[in-house]
Amino acid sequence: MDALFDLFSSLVNVLWSLLDVVVNLLRVILPWLPLLGWVGFWIFAVNWAKAFPILRRGGFIGVLLLMFVAVLVWAAVAPPDNGKHLMLGLSVDNHSGKFIYVTMLTCIALLCGSAQLSGSFGRLGEFPEEPAADDDVHAHNDQGHGHDDDHGGHDHGHDIAHAH
Repeated sequence: MDALFDLFSSLVNVLWSLLDVVVNLLRVILPWLPLLGWVGFWIFAVNWAKAFPILRRGGFIGVLLLMFVAVLVWAAVAPPDNGKHLMLGLSVDNHSGKFIYVTMLTCIALLCGSAQLSGSFGRLGEFPEEPAADDDVHAHNDQGHGHDDDHGGHDHGHDIAHAH
């Protein structure tokens, strides 16, 4: 009977230890969760095969303007406690610190795009081609229906209305 009690006690200890591991893992991951969400979004939710050509054609100007607005708003809304950011042992003023943060987040997003385009994520980073539904509908309507102005003497709109 003592062996069964020892086994049960050992199982309870294992479960408590696993719970401690999960709690400590959450305590480590929780502060990094926003950054992990940021990376996950830019890797798995953005089709970089379509985004990079837009950026190359001048879309980067919009990104730079959004970065500038983000720095101004973030600096106004959330100034640091003592008015300075401490980065790598340096004391940086509010706007410069926010500019560094926003630039780092933008670089991380662009690196995620580069990793997705390189094929590092395999099928997880692929997006299926969207069918051109509008083009198919217009092409189908224009083929072989003979769109004449008189429609053979029939006014289809009135035929439907008078059918009832």
